[in-house]
Amino acid sequence: MEPQSQNLKTAPFLTLGRFHISEDYGFLLPNPLRELPGHYSPWMEIANRLPQLIESRQLRAQVNEILPRNLALPFVEVSRNLGLPPILVHSDLVLANWATRNPGGPLEIRNLDTIISFPGGESLRGFILVTVLVEKAAVPGIKALVQAVNAILQSSPDSLLQALQRLRVSIQDITGALGQMHDYVDPDIFYAVIRIFLSGWKDNPALPAGLVYEGVSKEPLSYSGGSAAQSTILHAFDEFLGVRHSKESADFLHRMRDYMPPSHRAFLEEICVAPSLRTHIMSSGNSQLLTAYNQCVESLAALRTYHLALVTKYLITAASRAKAQRTSHLPRPPQALEERGTGGTAVVSFLKSVRDKTLETLLHPSG
Repeated sequence: MEPQSQNLKTAPFLTLGRFHISEDYGFLLPNPLRELPGHYSPWMEIANRLPQLIESRQLRAQVNEILPRNLALPFVEVSRNLGLPPILVHSDLVLANWATRNPGGPLEIRNLDTIISFPGGESLRGFILVTVLVEKAAVPGIKALVQAVNAILQSSPDSLLQALQRLRVSIQDITGALGQMHDYVDPDIFYAVIRIFLSGWKDNPALPAGLVYEGVSKEPLSYSGGSAAQSTILHAFDEFLGVRHSKESADFLHRMRDYMPPSHRAFLEEICVAPSLRTHIMSSGNSQLLTAYNQCVESLAALRTYHLALVTKYLITAASRAKAQRTSHLPRPPQALEERGTGGTAVVSFLKSVRDKTLETLLHPSG
Protein backbone atom coordinates (compact mmCIF):
# COMPACT_ATOMS: atom_id res chain seq x y z
CA MET A 1 0.00 0.00 0.00
CA GLU A 2 2.86 2.42 0.80
CA PRO A 3 4.36 2.58 -2.74
CA GLN A 4 0.90 3.38 -4.15
CA SER A 5 0.49 6.18 -1.59
CA GLN A 6 3.86 7.65 -2.63
CA ASN A 7 2.85 7.57 -6.28
CA LEU A 8 -0.39 9.37 -5.52
CA LYS A 9 1.52 12.13 -3.77
CA THR A 10 3.62 12.85 -6.85
CA ALA A 11 0.68 12.76 -9.28
CA PRO A 12 -2.70 14.34 -8.42
CA PHE A 13 -5.22 11.69 -7.48
CA LEU A 14 -8.18 13.48 -8.98
CA THR A 15 -8.47 15.60 -12.12
CA LEU A 16 -11.59 16.87 -13.87
CA GLY A 17 -10.38 16.17 -17.40
CA ARG A 18 -10.35 12.41 -16.80
CA PHE A 19 -14.13 12.56 -16.37
CA HIS A 20 -14.97 14.96 -19.23
CA ILE A 21 -15.73 17.69 -16.69
CA SER A 22 -14.91 21.22 -17.87
CA GLU A 23 -12.67 23.53 -15.83
CA ASP A 24 -14.89 26.42 -16.96
CA TYR A 25 -18.35 24.87 -17.16
CA GLY A 26 -18.25 21.93 -14.74
CA PHE A 27 -20.81 19.27 -15.62
CA LEU A 28 -22.37 21.46 -18.33
CA LEU A 29 -21.57 20.51 -21.92
CA PRO A 30 -19.41 23.48 -23.01
CA ASN A 31 -20.76 23.90 -26.56
CA PRO A 32 -23.98 21.95 -27.16
CA LEU A 33 -24.95 21.48 -30.82
CA ARG A 34 -27.88 23.63 -31.90
CA GLU A 35 -28.61 21.31 -34.85
CA LEU A 36 -27.93 17.65 -35.65
CA PRO A 37 -26.54 16.61 -39.07
CA GLY A 38 -28.98 16.53 -41.99
CA HIS A 39 -29.66 12.80 -41.61
CA TYR A 40 -31.55 13.62 -38.41
CA SER A 41 -33.63 16.45 -39.90
CA PRO A 42 -37.00 14.67 -39.21
CA TRP A 43 -36.12 14.62 -35.49
CA MET A 44 -35.00 18.25 -35.53
CA GLU A 45 -38.12 19.40 -37.38
CA ILE A 46 -40.32 17.84 -34.70
CA ALA A 47 -38.08 18.95 -31.82
CA ASN A 48 -38.07 22.57 -32.99
CA ARG A 49 -41.87 22.58 -33.18
CA LEU A 50 -42.63 20.62 -30.00
CA PRO A 51 -44.52 23.35 -28.11
CA GLN A 52 -46.83 24.08 -31.06
CA LEU A 53 -47.37 20.39 -31.91
CA ILE A 54 -48.25 19.50 -28.32
CA GLU A 55 -50.51 22.49 -27.73
CA SER A 56 -52.37 21.92 -31.01
CA ARG A 57 -52.58 18.15 -30.31
CA GLN A 58 -50.76 17.41 -33.60
CA LEU A 59 -47.68 15.71 -32.15
CA ARG A 60 -48.99 12.15 -32.46
CA ALA A 61 -49.99 12.69 -36.08
CA GLN A 62 -46.57 14.17 -36.90
CA VAL A 63 -44.67 11.39 -35.14
CA ASN A 64 -46.81 8.62 -36.72
CA GLU A 65 -46.34 10.11 -40.09
CA ILE A 66 -42.56 10.72 -39.90
CA LEU A 67 -41.27 8.21 -37.31
CA PRO A 68 -43.84 5.47 -36.61
CA ARG A 69 -42.28 2.63 -34.58
CA ASN A 70 -38.87 3.79 -35.72
CA LEU A 71 -38.87 6.47 -33.02
CA ALA A 72 -38.39 4.08 -30.11
CA LEU A 73 -35.65 1.99 -31.75
CA PRO A 74 -33.17 4.78 -32.57
CA PHE A 75 -33.98 6.54 -29.30
CA VAL A 76 -33.05 3.44 -27.33
CA GLU A 77 -29.96 2.79 -29.46
CA VAL A 78 -28.67 6.36 -29.12
CA SER A 79 -29.38 6.30 -25.40
CA ARG A 80 -27.45 3.04 -24.98
CA ASN A 81 -24.49 4.50 -26.85
CA LEU A 82 -24.55 7.48 -24.50
CA GLY A 83 -24.95 5.28 -21.43
CA LEU A 84 -28.25 6.94 -20.53
CA PRO A 85 -31.83 5.63 -20.20
CA PRO A 86 -34.22 6.42 -23.07
CA ILE A 87 -36.13 9.26 -21.44
CA LEU A 88 -35.65 13.00 -20.96
CA VAL A 89 -33.01 13.37 -18.23
CA HIS A 90 -31.20 16.27 -16.54
CA SER A 91 -28.27 16.08 -18.96
CA ASP A 92 -30.68 16.41 -21.93
CA LEU A 93 -32.83 19.17 -20.51
CA VAL A 94 -30.08 21.25 -18.88
CA LEU A 95 -26.45 20.21 -19.41
CA ALA A 96 -26.68 20.00 -23.22
CA ASN A 97 -29.64 22.34 -23.82
CA TRP A 98 -28.21 25.84 -23.55
CA ALA A 99 -26.53 28.35 -25.83
CA THR A 100 -25.26 31.91 -25.55
CA ARG A 101 -26.92 34.59 -27.65
CA ASN A 102 -23.65 36.50 -27.73
CA PRO A 103 -20.75 34.03 -27.42
CA GLY A 104 -18.52 36.72 -25.95
CA GLY A 105 -21.09 37.82 -23.39
CA PRO A 106 -21.58 36.73 -19.77
CA LEU A 107 -23.39 33.59 -18.62
CA GLU A 108 -26.51 35.41 -17.51
CA ILE A 109 -30.18 34.74 -18.25
CA ARG A 110 -30.43 37.65 -20.69
CA ASN A 111 -27.56 36.21 -22.75
CA LEU A 112 -28.73 32.58 -22.69
CA ASP A 113 -31.31 30.56 -24.54
CA THR A 114 -32.50 26.98 -24.70
CA ILE A 115 -31.96 24.87 -27.82
CA ILE A 116 -35.01 22.60 -27.54
CA SER A 117 -38.22 23.47 -25.75
CA PHE A 118 -41.73 22.19 -24.98
CA PRO A 119 -44.85 23.90 -23.56
CA GLY A 120 -44.20 26.31 -20.71
CA GLY A 121 -43.08 29.43 -22.57
CA GLU A 122 -40.85 31.86 -20.71
CA SER A 123 -41.28 29.94 -17.46
CA LEU A 124 -39.82 26.82 -19.05
CA ARG A 125 -36.96 28.85 -20.49
CA GLY A 126 -36.35 30.32 -17.03
CA PHE A 127 -36.54 26.93 -15.32
CA ILE A 128 -33.92 25.42 -17.63
CA LEU A 129 -31.58 28.40 -17.72
CA VAL A 130 -31.65 29.08 -13.98
CA THR A 131 -30.65 25.43 -13.56
CA VAL A 132 -27.82 26.03 -16.05
CA LEU A 133 -26.66 28.89 -13.82
CA VAL A 134 -26.86 26.61 -10.78
CA GLU A 135 -24.55 24.16 -12.57
CA LYS A 136 -22.19 27.04 -13.45
CA ALA A 137 -22.16 28.29 -9.85
CA ALA A 138 -21.02 24.81 -8.78
CA VAL A 139 -17.86 24.90 -10.92
CA PRO A 140 -15.60 26.49 -8.25
CA GLY A 141 -16.95 23.96 -5.74
CA ILE A 142 -16.18 21.01 -8.01
CA LYS A 143 -12.65 22.34 -8.53
CA ALA A 144 -12.30 22.92 -4.79
CA LEU A 145 -13.35 19.33 -4.15
CA VAL A 146 -10.56 18.10 -6.44
CA GLN A 147 -8.09 20.43 -4.73
CA ALA A 148 -9.17 19.13 -1.32
CA VAL A 149 -8.80 15.45 -2.24
CA ASN A 150 -5.32 16.08 -3.57
CA ALA A 151 -4.45 18.20 -0.52
CA ILE A 152 -5.28 15.28 1.76
CA LEU A 153 -3.12 12.95 -0.34
CA GLN A 154 -0.26 15.44 -0.31
CA SER A 155 -0.63 16.28 3.42
CA SER A 156 -1.18 19.97 2.72
CA PRO A 157 -3.44 21.45 5.43
CA ASP A 158 -3.19 24.98 4.02
CA SER A 159 -4.38 23.85 0.58
CA LEU A 160 -7.15 21.80 2.20
CA LEU A 161 -8.33 24.78 4.25
CA GLN A 162 -8.38 26.98 1.16
CA ALA A 163 -10.33 24.32 -0.76
CA LEU A 164 -12.96 24.00 1.98
CA GLN A 165 -13.39 27.78 2.09
CA ARG A 166 -13.86 27.84 -1.69
CA LEU A 167 -16.35 24.99 -1.48
CA ARG A 168 -18.43 26.87 1.11
CA VAL A 169 -18.57 29.99 -1.08
CA SER A 170 -19.58 27.92 -4.10
CA ILE A 171 -22.42 26.22 -2.21
CA GLN A 172 -23.67 29.65 -1.12
CA ASP A 173 -23.46 30.87 -4.73
CA ILE A 174 -25.51 27.85 -5.83
CA THR A 175 -28.21 28.92 -3.38
CA GLY A 176 -28.08 32.43 -4.80
CA ALA A 177 -28.38 31.17 -8.37
CA LEU A 178 -31.30 28.94 -7.41
CA GLY A 179 -33.08 32.00 -6.04
CA GLN A 180 -33.52 33.32 -9.58
CA MET A 181 -36.34 30.78 -10.00
CA HIS A 182 -38.56 33.34 -8.25
CA ASP A 183 -37.82 35.88 -10.98
CA TYR A 184 -38.19 33.69 -14.05
CA VAL A 185 -40.57 30.79 -13.28
CA ASP A 186 -44.30 31.12 -12.64
CA PRO A 187 -45.32 28.56 -9.97
CA ASP A 188 -48.68 27.81 -11.58
CA ILE A 189 -47.14 27.17 -15.01
CA PHE A 190 -44.46 24.99 -13.45
CA TYR A 191 -47.04 22.95 -11.55
CA ALA A 192 -49.66 22.55 -14.26
CA VAL A 193 -47.51 22.40 -17.41
CA ILE A 194 -43.74 22.01 -17.04
CA ARG A 195 -43.81 19.35 -14.31
CA ILE A 196 -46.02 17.05 -16.38
CA PHE A 197 -43.38 16.74 -19.10
CA LEU A 198 -40.76 15.80 -16.50
CA SER A 199 -42.80 13.21 -14.63
CA GLY A 200 -41.54 10.06 -16.36
CA TRP A 201 -43.11 6.64 -16.03
CA LYS A 202 -41.62 5.09 -12.91
CA ASP A 203 -43.13 5.68 -9.46
CA ASN A 204 -45.72 7.69 -11.38
CA PRO A 205 -49.29 6.83 -10.34
CA ALA A 206 -50.54 8.29 -13.62
CA LEU A 207 -48.62 5.58 -15.53
CA PRO A 208 -48.37 2.75 -12.98
CA ALA A 209 -47.30 0.08 -15.48
CA GLY A 210 -44.75 2.21 -17.32
CA LEU A 211 -44.65 2.91 -21.07
CA VAL A 212 -44.43 0.56 -24.04
CA TYR A 213 -41.46 1.25 -26.34
CA GLU A 214 -42.80 -0.19 -29.59
CA GLY A 215 -40.32 -2.47 -31.30
CA VAL A 216 -38.08 -2.55 -28.24
CA SER A 217 -40.08 -4.48 -25.66
CA LYS A 218 -43.57 -5.93 -25.58
CA GLU A 219 -43.75 -5.15 -21.88
CA PRO A 220 -43.94 -1.56 -20.56
CA LEU A 221 -40.61 -0.06 -19.45
CA SER A 222 -40.32 2.19 -16.39
CA TYR A 223 -37.99 5.18 -16.19
CA SER A 224 -37.94 8.10 -13.77
CA GLY A 225 -38.55 11.62 -15.04
CA GLY A 226 -36.03 14.44 -15.07
CA SER A 227 -35.05 15.49 -11.55
CA ALA A 228 -32.60 17.76 -9.76
CA ALA A 229 -31.37 14.54 -8.12
CA GLN A 230 -29.88 13.60 -11.52
CA SER A 231 -27.42 16.50 -11.24
CA THR A 232 -24.02 15.27 -10.09
CA ILE A 233 -23.36 18.37 -7.96
CA LEU A 234 -24.91 17.46 -4.61
CA HIS A 235 -24.00 13.78 -5.00
CA ALA A 236 -20.35 14.87 -5.26
CA PHE A 237 -20.60 17.20 -2.27
CA ASP A 238 -22.37 14.54 -0.19
CA GLU A 239 -19.74 11.91 -0.98
CA PHE A 240 -16.89 14.30 -0.24
CA LEU A 241 -18.33 15.65 3.02
CA GLY A 242 -19.41 12.18 4.16
CA VAL A 243 -23.17 12.85 4.33
CA ARG A 244 -25.07 9.60 4.90
CA HIS A 245 -28.75 9.56 4.04
CA SER A 246 -31.54 7.28 5.22
CA LYS A 247 -31.87 4.01 3.33
CA GLU A 248 -34.98 5.14 1.44
CA SER A 249 -33.40 8.44 0.37
CA ALA A 250 -30.05 6.82 -0.41
CA ASP A 251 -31.71 4.16 -2.57
CA PHE A 252 -33.48 6.85 -4.61
CA LEU A 253 -30.33 8.97 -4.95
CA HIS A 254 -28.24 6.01 -6.05
CA ARG A 255 -30.88 5.07 -8.61
CA MET A 256 -30.68 8.63 -9.96
CA ARG A 257 -27.00 8.05 -10.74
CA ASP A 258 -28.11 5.69 -13.50
CA TYR A 259 -29.55 8.80 -15.18
CA MET A 260 -26.19 10.63 -15.23
CA PRO A 261 -23.61 10.53 -18.03
CA PRO A 262 -21.23 7.61 -17.38
CA SER A 263 -18.20 9.88 -16.91
CA HIS A 264 -20.03 11.80 -14.18
CA ARG A 265 -20.93 8.54 -12.43
CA ALA A 266 -17.27 7.54 -12.65
CA PHE A 267 -16.30 10.85 -11.01
CA LEU A 268 -18.59 10.05 -8.08
CA GLU A 269 -17.13 6.56 -7.80
CA GLU A 270 -13.65 8.09 -7.64
CA ILE A 271 -14.70 10.37 -4.79
CA CYS A 272 -16.15 7.36 -2.97
CA VAL A 273 -12.76 5.63 -2.90
CA ALA A 274 -10.79 8.78 -2.05
CA PRO A 275 -9.51 9.25 1.51
CA SER A 276 -12.23 10.22 3.97
CA LEU A 277 -12.32 13.97 4.61
CA ARG A 278 -14.15 13.51 7.92
CA THR A 279 -11.63 10.95 9.18
CA HIS A 280 -8.74 13.17 8.10
CA ILE A 281 -10.11 16.22 9.90
CA MET A 282 -10.99 14.33 13.08
CA SER A 283 -7.52 12.78 13.26
CA SER A 284 -5.72 16.03 12.41
CA GLY A 285 -6.80 17.96 15.50
CA ASN A 286 -6.82 21.07 13.32
CA SER A 287 -9.57 23.37 14.60
CA GLN A 288 -9.45 25.58 11.49
CA LEU A 289 -10.15 22.61 9.26
CA LEU A 290 -12.98 21.44 11.52
CA THR A 291 -14.59 24.90 11.44
CA ALA A 292 -14.23 25.15 7.66
CA TYR A 293 -15.69 21.67 7.23
CA ASN A 294 -18.69 22.49 9.42
CA GLN A 295 -19.27 25.70 7.48
CA CYS A 296 -19.47 23.64 4.28
CA VAL A 297 -21.97 21.27 5.88
CA GLU A 298 -24.06 24.15 7.23
CA SER A 299 -24.07 25.83 3.81
CA LEU A 300 -25.17 22.57 2.18
CA ALA A 301 -27.98 22.17 4.72
CA ALA A 302 -29.01 25.79 4.10
CA LEU A 303 -29.12 25.09 0.36
CA ARG A 304 -31.38 22.12 0.98
CA THR A 305 -33.62 24.19 3.25
CA TYR A 306 -33.89 26.79 0.50
CA HIS A 307 -34.70 24.09 -2.07
CA LEU A 308 -37.43 22.80 0.26
CA ALA A 309 -38.95 26.30 0.41
CA LEU A 310 -38.91 26.48 -3.39
CA VAL A 311 -40.62 23.11 -3.69
CA THR A 312 -43.26 24.22 -1.20
CA LYS A 313 -43.98 27.27 -3.37
CA TYR A 314 -43.84 25.55 -6.74
CA LEU A 315 -45.54 22.28 -5.80
CA ILE A 316 -47.52 22.33 -2.54
CA THR A 317 -48.87 25.89 -2.68
CA ALA A 318 -49.41 25.70 -6.44
CA ALA A 319 -51.32 22.43 -5.96
CA SER A 320 -53.62 24.12 -3.44
CA ARG A 321 -54.33 26.91 -5.92
CA ALA A 322 -55.01 24.42 -8.70
CA LYS A 323 -57.45 22.50 -6.49
CA ALA A 324 -59.26 25.72 -5.71
CA GLN A 325 -59.41 26.30 -9.50
CA ARG A 326 -57.78 29.69 -9.18
CA THR A 327 -55.68 28.85 -12.22
CA SER A 328 -58.53 27.73 -14.46
CA HIS A 329 -56.76 29.06 -17.56
CA LEU A 330 -54.18 26.27 -17.14
CA PRO A 331 -54.71 22.53 -17.67
CA ARG A 332 -55.35 20.40 -14.59
CA PRO A 333 -52.45 17.95 -14.04
CA PRO A 334 -53.23 14.33 -13.15
CA GLN A 335 -54.45 14.13 -9.55
CA ALA A 336 -52.06 11.26 -8.86
CA LEU A 337 -49.08 13.59 -9.39
CA GLU A 338 -50.19 16.30 -7.00
CA GLU A 339 -47.47 16.03 -4.36
CA ARG A 340 -44.80 14.03 -6.14
CA GLY A 341 -41.49 15.34 -7.44
CA THR A 342 -40.57 14.89 -11.09
CA GLY A 343 -38.32 11.97 -10.16
CA GLY A 344 -41.27 10.19 -8.55
CA THR A 345 -40.56 10.90 -4.88
CA ALA A 346 -42.86 12.12 -2.16
CA VAL A 347 -40.78 15.22 -2.45
CA VAL A 348 -41.30 17.16 0.80
CA SER A 349 -40.52 14.26 3.12
CA PHE A 350 -37.52 13.37 0.93
CA LEU A 351 -36.08 16.91 1.01
CA LYS A 352 -36.61 17.22 4.77
CA SER A 353 -34.82 13.91 5.29
CA VAL A 354 -31.76 14.78 3.18
CA ARG A 355 -31.55 18.21 4.87
CA ASP A 356 -31.73 16.71 8.35
CA LYS A 357 -29.16 14.02 7.54
CA THR A 358 -26.85 16.75 6.23
CA LEU A 359 -27.03 18.56 9.58
CA GLU A 360 -26.26 15.31 11.40
CA THR A 361 -22.92 15.30 9.58
CA LEU A 362 -21.57 18.26 11.59
CA LEU A 363 -18.41 17.48 13.55
CA HIS A 364 -18.01 18.41 17.19
CA PRO A 365 -14.65 19.32 18.74
CA SER A 366 -13.24 16.55 20.92
CA GLY A 367 -12.69 17.43 24.55
